[in-house]
Amino acid sequence: MAEIDGSLIFEILRSIQSRLDRMDMTLGEVRSELGSIRGHLIATEGDIRNIYGVLARQDNRLEHIERRLELRELAEAQKPFEPK
Repeated sequence: MAEIDGSLIFEILRSIQSRLDRMDMTLGEVRSELGSIRGHLIATEGDIRNIYGVLARQDNRLEHIERRLELRELAEAQKPFEPK
């Protein structure tokens, strides 16, 4: 069996260390991107919440208008018939 030289092991370990450093940098970039995506998601959720609020107010206003129209229709229906 061939002898393993210490310098060969050292070169392999240095290669592994280099790869780990690159993986660490890449992992940092991925974390940064995830933080950015999380920020966008929170902003989108806020926008959707605001849209729901606007829709709820519009729905309330529409219900108010419909109630007033029904009252007006009832008042017109209760008027006695007046021939011209």
